[in-house]
Amino acid sequence: MKTIAEKIRLYRLEHGLSQENMADSLGISTTAYGDIERGKTDLTLSRFYQIAEVLHISVAVLMGQATPLQQELQQLEVEKLQIENEKLRLENQYLREKIAGRMIIDLIQKDAPTTSERQRIGF
Repeated sequence: MKTIAEKIRLYRLEHGLSQENMADSLGISTTAYGDIERGKTDLTLSRFYQIAEVLHISVAVLMGQATPLQQELQQLEVEKLQIENEKLRLENQYLREKIAGRMIIDLIQKDAPTTSERQRIGF
């Protein structure tokens, strides 16, 4: 089983990033970043999250709790749910507008003069 440091290096290489790129993105020196990949420094939780963000992977993937494929499937599920939510929001808005429009029509028809009233006032 690979260490977290080894996984970081592996994902960095898969993304075509150099140690310099990573160090710049993290706001640290290249030496400090190299120490991370060699496992010579303890990672803070915030730095760990920063690395995952730069590599566009989840912390779970770095920790070995999810594979990149599982992460991608989870992301697709999230996107699917977001689309479903937007669809429901738009349907809700449409129905509210339809109901409001129907209520206005009903009010207009209720207040409109009847045929006999129109004849009486000369229409």
